[in-house]
Amino acid sequence: MTSKKTFLTFLFFDLLFITIAFFFMIYLKPSSLKTYLPQYIQPFLGFAFVWLVASIIGDKYNINKFNKLINLFYSIIRVDFIVVSMVLIAMYFFGRFGYSRLIVFGTILLSSMLEIIFAAFYFLRKKNKYGLDIPITFSIKPRYVFPHISYDEADFAIPVKLKKVKDSIEHKLGIKYLVTQHDVFEFLNSQIPLASIYKKDSLVLNTHTLYNLENIESESQEFFMNLHRINDFRRLNQYFIQVNKNLKFGAYFVDCVRSIHVRYNYLFHKYPYPLAVLLHISESFFHRVLPKLPVFKVFYFAFTKGRNRTLSKAETLGRLQYCGFKVKAVKQIEDKLYFITRKVGVPSHDTDPSYGPFIKMKRIGQDAETIFIYKFRTMHPYSEYLQQYIHDENELEAGGKFMDDFRITGWGKVFRKLWIDELPQLLNWIRGDVSLVGVRALSFHYFSLYPEDMQKLRVQFKPGLVPPYYADMPSSFDEIIESERKYLLKRKKRPVSTQFEYFFKAWWNIIVRGARSK
Repeated sequence: MTSKKTFLTFLFFDLLFITIAFFFMIYLKPSSLKTYLPQYIQPFLGFAFVWLVASIIGDKYNINKFNKLINLFYSIIRVDFIVVSMVLIAMYFFGRFGYSRLIVFGTILLSSMLEIIFAAFYFLRKKNKYGLDIPITFSIKPRYVFPHISYDEADFAIPVKLKKVKDSIEHKLGIKYLVTQHDVFEFLNSQIPLASIYKKDSLVLNTHTLYNLENIESESQEFFMNLHRINDFRRLNQYFIQVNKNLKFGAYFVDCVRSIHVRYNYLFHKYPYPLAVLLHISESFFHRVLPKLPVFKVFYFAFTKGRNRTLSKAETLGRLQYCGFKVKAVKQIEDKLYFITRKVGVPSHDTDPSYGPFIKMKRIGQDAETIFIYKFRTMHPYSEYLQQYIHDENELEAGGKFMDDFRITGWGKVFRKLWIDELPQLLNWIRGDVSLVGVRALSFHYFSLYPEDMQKLRVQFKPGLVPPYYADMPSSFDEIIESERKYLLKRKKRPVSTQFEYFFKAWWNIIVRGARSK
């Protein structure tokens, strides 16, 4: 309620200041009010609209997010500069070079001055009322883990005795369910102590509906395997959540998926290349794009009933992590990718997992606050929940990125190479979440890989669009840390000159030397 009241207050005074400044500048002109008012009233209304829209998008009216007066001033000046740029572009586009510069730019300058004075008064009044001069403190653990998931095997015990039992699930799987699938049985037996899990505490089904799972007693199973591929589930997350509910803590869940990779290979082996390309594009649009569009997905699932949906390895494993499982092992057997997971917690409370083409990612911002960085999607859906898994499976390559990261799509690699995916971050800059130059905004897991002293140093500043990486071009993760440390310490001593130095050095390397992020 307070934020809404503050927003409306600033909105009202902003309109008032613009109007006062406009009429005052017309009053200063050596002519009558009747001469200039009809000529400028229509452009003024357009200017006022642009001013307010830019202010709302730039989050200028959210004064409660600022804990320093200089940051508030910077936000106002930044947004007003954008408005000036838009006005100049509009004047050039419409050929309005005859407009009085006193009226146009005088209105903007006086409005900004009145706005800054009012904002300072409001901020200081709020500071005295709530004691904002108290230093901000924060505590960051050396290692971040999602609150609903434990990644340490020692944190949960296998809910069965690690010795062979007479009536185990191993025998039933071998002679009944997987009698013709020897490779699958061997894969399971190599990863799971099947001989130590009682048959009465296990369940093996071949189903693509939730009906067969909903009447099972909660937390009663130590092993569950579904022989039916997950591609045919209409509501996949609900299926995983129901399985999670039925399993004991630390229990095993096994299923399979026909991945995009398998379907891709099938098309290009069976059909001539031009036809295979056409079929691949058509199927990708129908099975991957339509289900993600707000309106079309209703018709898509009504038509397909959720069957034969296209799923990638990354989305499958990401959904499992999201729903409270830890991926223990995966293996491609014939045309299916089998996965073995363990229940390590309850499903995530995150109500906004990444799914559509335009996404916002949780990142560590200034003062250790969570910010959302906007991007065009370059990874498969739910990929953000695989950070720990990718880190455990792969090493970091030069540039600080993960090696062999299967989460990145084919077109995502093109987007990254051309920096198309970064364009939405301009909105973050307009909103004041990031600065023009600064260290990269990191995910919680990646942030946890940094030494504790660097964590504390990093959060003293806003992340940036142009990182110091492009100025120094480090070749390893340790060198990236040292590069950022050098930049941040220099920025502490010389805030303005350091920003200019790194900005021009980075763009010189990018344009002249062809520097790119690995």
